[in-house]
Amino acid sequence: MTLRTLLPLALLLAGAAQAQTTTVYQYGMPLDVARVVQLDEPATEVCDVVKAYMTYVDSAGRQHTVQYLKLAKVCTDRG
Repeated sequence: MTLRTLLPLALLLAGAAQAQTTTVYQYGMPLDVARVVQLDEPATEVCDVVKAYMTYVDSAGRQHTVQYLKLAKVCTDRG
């Protein structure tokens, strides 16, 4: 297989693995966050509550993704 074939396949598998390990945050749930890797939320033009995702590394070096609810970025960008 060529690199052109392997790279998209590796990215697809990594994304699938990440999606399978997403934890839905519950209020008061303890999180062991040593370093935040990425924050994601859907783009929207409406000020509303959205599902956001935080990918982080814990103190043991394991990567996790947690889903949580928050106000959309557009709510605070409007001043």
